[in-house]
Formats: sequence, structure tokens, C-alpha cells
Amino acid sequence: MRSCFVSIAMAALLAIPAEARITRIQIAKTEPAFGGISFGTVGPYERLTGKAFGEVDPKAPGNALIQDIQLAPTNARGMVEYVTDIDIVRPVNLSKSNGILFFNIVNRGNKGGLQLFNANVPGQVADINNLVNAGDGFMERKGYTMIWFGWQADILPGGGRMTMSVPVARNPDGSAITGIVRSELVPNTSTDTLSLSSGWFNASSTPYPTVSTDNRNALADGFLPTLTVRRRQQGQRTSIANVEWSFATCGQNGAPATPSATHICYPAGFKPGWLYEVTYRVQAPPVLGLGFAAARDLGTFLKTAGQDDNGTANPVHIPHAKAVMMGQSQSGRFIRTFINLGFNLGEDGKIVFDGAFPEVGGGLLPLNVRWGQPGRAAGTSEVDNQVPGAEFPFTYGRETDPLTGRTKGLLDRCITTSTCPKIIHLATSLEMWEVRQSLGFTDPLGMRDVPDPPNVRSYLMVSTQHSAAALPLAPQAPFGLCQQQPNPNPHTWTARALLEALTAWITTGTEPPPSTRPTIAAGNLVAADQVHFPEIPANNYGGVSRPAVKFLALNNPLHVLDFGKGYRPDDASGVLDGALPRAETARYGTLVPQVDADGNDLGGIRSVFIQVPIGTYTGWNLFNNRSYEDGFCTLTGSFIPFASTKQERLATGDRRRSLEERYPNKDAYLVEFRNAAERLVKERFLLPDDATALIRQAEENGIRQGP
Repeated sequence: MRSCFVSIAMAALLAIPAEARITRIQIAKTEPAFGGISFGTVGPYERLTGKAFGEVDPKAPGNALIQDIQLAPTNARGMVEYVTDIDIVRPVNLSKSNGILFFNIVNRGNKGGLQLFNANVPGQVADINNLVNAGDGFMERKGYTMIWFGWQADILPGGGRMTMSVPVARNPDGSAITGIVRSELVPNTSTDTLSLSSGWFNASSTPYPTVSTDNRNALADGFLPTLTVRRRQQGQRTSIANVEWSFATCGQNGAPATPSATHICYPAGFKPGWLYEVTYRVQAPPVLGLGFAAARDLGTFLKTAGQDDNGTANPVHIPHAKAVMMGQSQSGRFIRTFINLGFNLGEDGKIVFDGAFPEVGGGLLPLNVRWGQPGRAAGTSEVDNQVPGAEFPFTYGRETDPLTGRTKGLLDRCITTSTCPKIIHLATSLEMWEVRQSLGFTDPLGMRDVPDPPNVRSYLMVSTQHSAAALPLAPQAPFGLCQQQPNPNPHTWTARALLEALTAWITTGTEPPPSTRPTIAAGNLVAADQVHFPEIPANNYGGVSRPAVKFLALNNPLHVLDFGKGYRPDDASGVLDGALPRAETARYGTLVPQVDADGNDLGGIRSVFIQVPIGTYTGWNLFNNRSYEDGFCTLTGSFIPFASTKQERLATGDRRRSLEERYPNKDAYLVEFRNAAERLVKERFLLPDDATALIRQAEENGIRQGP
């Protein structure tokens, strides 16, 4: 009888899967945050930096879909290990916290969150990463506990970037796994040497090293690396002979090149504004998909655990805490893919993140991929156009794709396990024009509006670009690589109103405002060639010389791309074979916002600066003649001011009303400004304190003469 009970007990223990979890927290440094200043009633904050050590069971169902997890080395317990950087900013008195653990998903290793929600955060990227300045301290005054961690294992250290260490997969017999990588190279200046990861977006990524620096003799299986060049994305690729380049760093002053497995030398010179593409063989793929497991396991630990395996206390333990994950652009796509793959189900069977706030992050992120390059964008117009991440499914709710025959929604897995977070999805007009955001709002052919599921709200900040341009704008052309000045219409006021709405939603159940975006039904979501954009002539308003605005009535089309049989587009997961994807002829129905007589977008959230405008703000701009001329200037919108007077606009031939015609005096301007701010407060797209501050600024400065 006793042996029977023992056998049953042992069988039960063996049936319990080992938990994926954080085993150790190591805090290397604790110091006052932001110089020790105090934030309202919450008081001062402190900063804790260190590392989190985690492990996952490769046999557990929640980990089995991690690409190559079965081929990763394991420890004595049969677990796959990883290590990630952590950086925490918490109230010194945790009882003053608002109970929200705010996890910012870093962007290419760089911290975000503060510069979106805290106004006036100064400094370069390294200053932001090192948390030098809190701006106006909104997040701190509200009592958020902020957490950053590394999830992208190919990030180069330095500049305050957050990194992660993961194992390398090997074949079952211990031999190296090999494959082919295709890397688009985008030189910023004239140079003869580039890193093999010198893309527009992924310059801070570690390049995959070539298996051989000999590019002139084929490998044993006949493979020979290639290098091509083209003038722009749609251009014809021209091969560059292998005798004209090498895997090396070019020598200086006549010195010979030095072989390098991670660089390419082209003595004739790489030209800025041209696209180069190298295809070569690599080995030893890192298990990148562990980045999703790290987010899941760190979220679970910091939200619920009292201490780690060594007895080290959870540094942010708050009873009944709620967790929110937020990310912008690349990291917004991380959030959508994290949910799509079911990682919001913790190994304890409970929900990990109660809320999610992906901003300017449509599409998916190909992180869970062998030979993945997660630092690249998801199919922008002129660069990274033919990379994975822009595939169906597009919507949170379940839809059928008539071009592929697949049926799916991003919430399918979390609905099954009852672990879907409450989601605020916030986008800009730029994503509509260049990153096909409309497919998240409509059916795949763009024929009908698609309602959001009950746990999702989606909003479009119309007449905005991907990230608001910093002021002051350049006073003379060229405006960087673009034809027009960029768009400075801010995100901050809208974003923090919606963050507070998400916080109330997950803590008190107070629902946020209804989804607000242009729609087909309202007639303000249309095909690009149906947009009634006004003719805007060349002008010299405010002493800045600008060319006439070119409106080409085009957006960035999307076709079905076939990345090979090893890639699973529904999950943005699998194995890439290094070949160019095969593009189908049929295309999805991408749409954009309709505009008013000024060229400002209709529908969606119209900020006070669009309701009381001093110019035209667009979600698109075009490259100038320095590169990719007349293609979409990557992730950049436009600002074209109005004439100051009627006489000035008539002399220019501008049909848009001048400032003096719109606002005869300061009082008239202030009436419109106050009314717009009050409307936004009523709609809950502007916080009352922010409305007061903006109105006060308008009262002090009068009619704005610049953005």
C-alpha cells in the first residue's frame, strides 16, 4: 500500500511541468533617480539597475513554439537559461505607488515611455537611456513604477542600451546549424566599409558573422555569397562581381584590407541613397524567441513573487499590483506578437499583463525566427520593404483573409486561455500612409470597417507623423532627406490621457472612450487616389523657403509575400531561407484618411493644434533628390504653414486661408483654442490639467507664428 502511494505521488510530481521563471534577481546599484528631486505627493524616486536570470522548460506547452528551443543547451535541470538587463525606477516609498508596474518594451535596446508621456524630456538617446532628466515628471507624479529590460538578444552593448543573453542552437549531434541570411545595407555617408548589419533601423544589432571570409571561392556545396545594388526599392538589382568586394574592413592609405567575418569592404565605395544587399552563409543561430519568454517571466515575477530562489526580495513587490506593457513602433509590434503567440499566459496559468499600450506599432515582429533580424522595420516604403512582419493577421479580432484563405485574429490564443489584456492601440496618420495601419481597422480588402473586440480600443491621432518632430524645425532646405519640414504635431497630450484611461480600465473597470478613427462608413477612410489634397505652392512663409508640395496620391501597397515553407506568417515565426520572398500579384486594400480644405486629416482624434491650425500637418513626406527621390521619406510627415496675411497668400497663389483670415485677433484665436481644448477634455482625449496648461500658453503667446 505504502509503495503504491509513493508511486502515485512520484507520478504526480513528474506530471507537473517545471515552471519557466526568474530564478535570480541581481541588483548591482541603487541610487537616487533624476538627481533625487521630489515629485508631488509621491515624493522622490530611486533607480535600481542589475540583471534578471531566467530559465524555461523546453518541454512545457507554453515554450514549445519558441523557435529552436528544443535545440538549445540545457542545465542540469533540463532548463534553457537566459539573462537580461533590468532597470527599475520606483518611488522610494512604495506605498505612494499607484499600484501599476509599467513595463516599457525597449526599442532596439533604447528606453522609451518617459519621452512620450513626460513632456519636455531633453537630451540625446544616451541621455534618455541613462535617465538623466524626467521632463515634467508626469509618470512620477502619477506614481507609476517603471521597468525596462532587454529582450532583443542581438543588440550591441553601449549607449545605455538594454541587452539580453540567450544560448545558441545546435543540431542534435552537436554540429553547427547553418543557413543563409539576406541583409539590406543602407549607407548614410560615402564609405568603403560597412558592418553586415548596416541597415536603416538595425545599425545597433550584432551582425551574423559569415562562415567564411573567402567570398571568391564557393563553399563545398557550391554556395557563393552575392552583393547587389539598386537605386531604390523598386529598382532593378545589379550584381557586383565578387572580385570587387570582400568580407573585410578596407585598409586606409593604400593598406591592404583586413579580413572580417562581420564587415564588407567595397573599395569602389558604397554610395548614400543607394540600396545594397548581401546574401551569405551563417551559423550558430541565437534563440531569439526567448525575448518573449523573458517578458512573460519577468512580468510574472515582479507582479506576484515575494523573492527569488536565493531569498532576494522582489524590488517592486506591491500587493495586488497591476502590470501594463507599453511600446512604440518596433516594441509596439513586440507587444502585438507577444499577445498573438499566447505569451500573456504565465506558467502559473494566470494573466501576466493586465493592460497593453502599443503605440505606432502596427504589424508583427519577426523575433521568434531562426536568422531573424528583429531590428528591421516591417515593410516601410523605401527600406526594409521585403522583410517579414507585415503579414496577416492584421486585426485583434478574427477575420478571414481572402488572399491566403487563412482565418485568424491576434487574440485567438489569449481568448482560449482567458488571458487577454485590455488594449489601447494608438496610431498616427504616418502608419496609415506608409505602414498599412488601415488593415488593423478594416477587412483585408479594405471594403468594410471591423469593430474592435470588447477588450480593445483603437485610436488614430490624425495629421501626425510616426514620432513628433523636435522643435525648432530646420529653418532652411534641405530638410534632412525630405522635401518639406517634418511634422511636429505632438503625441504626448493624447497619449497620457489614454494611459490614464487604461489605468482606470484595469483598476476600476472604467471603460475608456470609444475607438476613434477614420472609417469607411463615415467617408473619411479612403483610397489614396480619392484624397482631396489641396494644391500648395512653393512659398517663403516665415522666411523659410519651401518647394511646392507634391501629392502623388499613392500609399505603400502590400502584397502577399512568401518567405518559404519554413516560415509561419500567422505567427511571424519559423525559419527564413535567405531567399527573396515571392510576391503575389493581388494586393490588400490599404486606405488613408480623407482631408479637409487645408489638407489636415478628418476623423480620428484631432488635437487642439489641428482643430485650431496654423498650417497643414500630414502623415507623409517625400524624399528629396539626395536619395530615393519622391518615395515616402521614411517615417516622416510634413508641416507647411499658412500665410500670415491674405495679401501674402494671394501673392503666393495659396488657396488655404491665411492666419489673419482665420483669427482676426488674439481673442478670436483664444476662443477657438479654449473651445477645442474643452471638447477634447470632454471626450477624454486631453487631461484637464494639460488643457489648462495649453490654454495658459496660448494666452501668453497669442496666435502661434510657428509650430
